Amino acid sequence: MARLLNIHAHPDDEASKGAPSVAKYVSQGHEAFLVCATGGEQGDILNPVMDRPEIRDNLPAVRVAELEQSVKAIGYSQLDWLGYEDSGMADSEANSNTNCFAQCDFDEAVGRFVQLLRRHKPHVVTTYADVQTYRHPDHLMVHDISGPAIERAADGSWYPELGEPWQTQKLYYSLWSRQRMTAHHETYLRLGLESPFGPDWFDRPSQDDRITTKVNIAGYYGVRREALLAHATQVDPEEKFWFGLPDDEAEAAYPFDDYILAWSSVEPELPEDNLFAGVTE
Repeated sequence: MARLLNIHAHPDDEASKGAPSVAKYVSQGHEAFLVCATGGEQGDILNPVMDRPEIRDNLPAVRVAELEQSVKAIGYSQLDWLGYEDSGMADSEANSNTNCFAQCDFDEAVGRFVQLLRRHKPHVVTTYADVQTYRHPDHLMVHDISGPAIERAADGSWYPELGEPWQTQKLYYSLWSRQRMTAHHETYLRLGLESPFGPDWFDRPSQDDRITTKVNIAGYYGVRREALLAHATQVDPEEKFWFGLPDDEAEAAYPFDDYILAWSSVEPELPEDNLFAGVTE
């Protein structure tokens, strides 16, 4: 049994990025942990049927409950919070909130993550890529603290009060590949459906040349749907971007989750098809 830890910025990010991979590894007997940096307090209600006064007035608690439901659907062993507030989109008023993630003390935030790394002792960590087209301040901060936290977690001179040192063996960046978007776009067209992938999607820089690891998620694609639907305030079940293709068609078109191996303490043999390749106890 190996241990995987994923760190995300907000509730619902864990559903849209890598959920089938996690479900696959859990089904094989591995253990997975989720760290969520913020409560997603600044998220808009994107599902019209959930845009009600009782939901709007209690959105932070609702989003926590939604994440807990998603965690069960995916199979995470435990959910931990870094404890920061959502920073909102770039240049929004929420950015100036002293309790938001974007305004946090960097060393303190790294320390909070170090404590969780030492507690859960993951062999593998996934985080956001160093090059991001979605420039949300909280996503950028998740990336910024991940590498230093892994380094400091292994060094007993950092935060000695936060537990025994632990050396994570591999760090990955998760991403949505151009290959995946192209495959799904072509499937929409083949089925005579309107594709949500307009020209602007394909104008974005591709990082496909950096992909080192493709996890086959055949048989687990439906977990993404279940986890997304758990976030009823954030995900409209009629949204074509998420649910425009039948699961079997989407899976057949591109049955992979893609990752970039960012750092490893073990000698990798690239390309890989397994996040735990080369991991030792």
